[in-house]
Amino acid sequence: MRPLLRYAASGLRPRALVALLLWSIPETLPTAVFGLMVARALDDGFLAGRPWTGAAWLGGLMLAAVLGAIGTRGLYGSLGTTVESFRDRLVRHVIRHALRAAVAGDPDSGAVSRLARQVEIARDAYAGVILAVRGCLVTAVGVTVGLLALDPRLALIILPPFLLGLVAFIATLGFAAKRHWQAAEADERLAERVGQIAAAVPDLAACGGEDHAAALAAEPVARLRAAERALAGAAALRAGCFAVGGWMPLLALLAAAPWLADRGLTAGALTGALLYVLTGLQPALTALVTGLGGSGLRLCVALARILDGDAADEGADPDRRAERLRPDSGEGEGEGEQGDPARRASSAAETAAPARAPAGAAAADPADAPEPALAAQGLTFAYGPHAAPAVADLDLTVHKGDHLAVIGPSGIGKSTLAGLLCGLLRPDAGTVAYGPDRTDAAALTTADLARRRVLIPQEAYVFTGTVRENLRYLRPDATDADLTAAASAVGAAPLVDRLGGLDAAVDPQRLSAGERQLLALARAHCSPAPIAVLDEATCHLDPTAEARAEAAFAARGTLVVIAHRASSAMRARRLLIMDGRTAAAGDHEHLRAVSPLYRKLLAHWGTDHTTEPSARERSAAATGAAPTARASAQIQPAS
Repeated sequence: MRPLLRYAASGLRPRALVALLLWSIPETLPTAVFGLMVARALDDGFLAGRPWTGAAWLGGLMLAAVLGAIGTRGLYGSLGTTVESFRDRLVRHVIRHALRAAVAGDPDSGAVSRLARQVEIARDAYAGVILAVRGCLVTAVGVTVGLLALDPRLALIILPPFLLGLVAFIATLGFAAKRHWQAAEADERLAERVGQIAAAVPDLAACGGEDHAAALAAEPVARLRAAERALAGAAALRAGCFAVGGWMPLLALLAAAPWLADRGLTAGALTGALLYVLTGLQPALTALVTGLGGSGLRLCVALARILDGDAADEGADPDRRAERLRPDSGEGEGEGEQGDPARRASSAAETAAPARAPAGAAAADPADAPEPALAAQGLTFAYGPHAAPAVADLDLTVHKGDHLAVIGPSGIGKSTLAGLLCGLLRPDAGTVAYGPDRTDAAALTTADLARRRVLIPQEAYVFTGTVRENLRYLRPDATDADLTAAASAVGAAPLVDRLGGLDAAVDPQRLSAGERQLLALARAHCSPAPIAVLDEATCHLDPTAEARAEAAFAARGTLVVIAHRASSAMRARRLLIMDGRTAAAGDHEHLRAVSPLYRKLLAHWGTDHTTEPSARERSAAATGAAPTARASAQIQPAS
C-alpha cells in the first residue's frame, strides 16, 4: 500500500498545495467564527436585551458565509487543476505501458478498460480523498481557533476525544485497505472460477460432473465469504472510531457543562461550543471516514490495477498476482460477448492465436475422398494493413461432391472466407486453387471463375426483366427445360407459375426477400459451375424450403454452406468451425471430440438439432413440396 500512497502523494505539487491552503482560509472562515459569533449574539445581544446587537453578530456570520462561498469557488478550481494533472499522468502511464507491451509482442488487452474505467475511478477517488483530508484538517484548525477564542477550557474538553478518534481511524486504514484488497481478490477469483465452470457446463453435464463443479466453486465462495466478513469488521472499526471522535466530545461537553457554568462560562459560550461539535467536527470527521474509507480504498485498488507491474506489484501478494496472470484465465474478448452463448464459448477456447486451421484440419478429410474441387493453402486476409486478420493461415480442402458447412459466431470471418474461396477477395498470403490441377484462383479471369464456382449471397440480386432472363443469366445457352428443372429442384417452380411462367415480367420491388432468394437459387442451380457457395442464401426461407434447396445443391455437385441454422449445419457431411482464434474441419464426431466450441454449440442448439433432417424436410426435398418464402425465426450459432 505504501508505494501506492507515495505515487498518489507525488501528484501533489507544492504550488498546488499552497493554492489549496490559501483558498481554504476564506473557505473555512464560517466554520471558525460560527460558534464564536453565535455565542456573542446570545451573550451580548439577545440574552442581554440588545436584539440589534445580536442581529449584527448574526449579520457578520452571513458575511463570513459569503467569503466562505468565494473560497469554495476558488478551492474547486485549484482542485480541478490538481486532479486533472493526476489523471493525465495516469493516462500517460497506461499508454506507455500498452505501447511497450505491443512492441514486445505481448499486446495489453486490458489497456482500454484501464483508460475508460480505472483511470476515471482513480480520478474521482483522488478528488474525494483530497477534499476529505483537506476539509478535516482546515475544519479542525478553524474549530480549535474558535474554541480557544471562546474559552481555552472548552478546547481542553472537546479536542482530546476528537483527536483520539481521528488517530484511531488513521491507524485502521492499513488494516481496512488490506481487507478491501482481499475482498476484491476473492471476488475476482470467484468470477474466474465461475467462468471456467460455465465454459465447461456441456462436458460436466455429459460426464455427470455436477458435484465436481460444486466442489470447485466451494473454495472461492468460502474465501469471498470470509473476505466480506473481514471487510464488514473493518467497517465496524470505522464506526467505532467515529463514535469516539464524533460523539465523545459532545458527551464530554454536556457532562462538563454544570462544572463550567459554575466557573463562569456563559450560556452563549456553551451553545457555541455545541455548534462547533455538531456543525464542525462531526461533519468533518464523517467526511474523512467516508472519504478515506470509501474513496481512499477505491483509489488504492484502481491504482493497483493501473500501475500493474510497477508500484502496485510491490504491495500485492505475488502468489495471487501470478494466479491472476495465468494464461487459462478464460477472459472473453470481442463485443456482444455477455449475451451471446456461442461468443462466450469461443472466448473459452484454449488457444490464443488469430483464426487459423491447424495442420490436422486437412487430415480430417476421408482417406478415400475423391479428387479435390477446392483447396486453400496458408490463406490469410485482413481488412487493412493494421487490422487483425479475419482469416489467418487457413488450410482447407473441399473434395468433389463434398457438402461442407462453415459455422461460428457472427462477425468471425465466415463471409470473408466465402469471398476468398470464390476469388472475390484477394488473400494477403496463401492461395485458393480449383480442381485436381490446382489452378490458382488469382490467375483466373472473371469468366473463368464463373465457370468454376457460383456464389449466392444473403441479399439475393434480381433484376428487372423476365423470369427467363433472370434464371438464364449465368448460363445463356440454357433451354426452357433446363430452367424449369432448376426452378423445380430448389422449390421455386410454384413461384414461377404464380408470376406467370418464364415469360412473366419480374419487378424486384414487388418480390419478398424470400422470393428473391428462390429465384437467385434457381439461377445458381442452372449455372455450369460445379461448386456452389451459399453464404446464408436461404436465411429468408423456412426450414423446410431451406432443406430442399440445400439438398438440391448437394445432389448437383460440391456445396459449401455458410450455415445460419443448426439444422443446416447438421445436414452437412463435414464442417469447418471458426471461433476467431482457431479453425477446425472434420465430420460431426471428429469435431465433437476435438472442439470445445462445437460441443457448446451443440448444447446451445439442443438435441433436436443434433439429428439428421426431419421426415418432413426429407419428404419436401424428395417430392418437390412447395416451400414457404418468408422471414422465419433463425437459430444462429452466433446469437
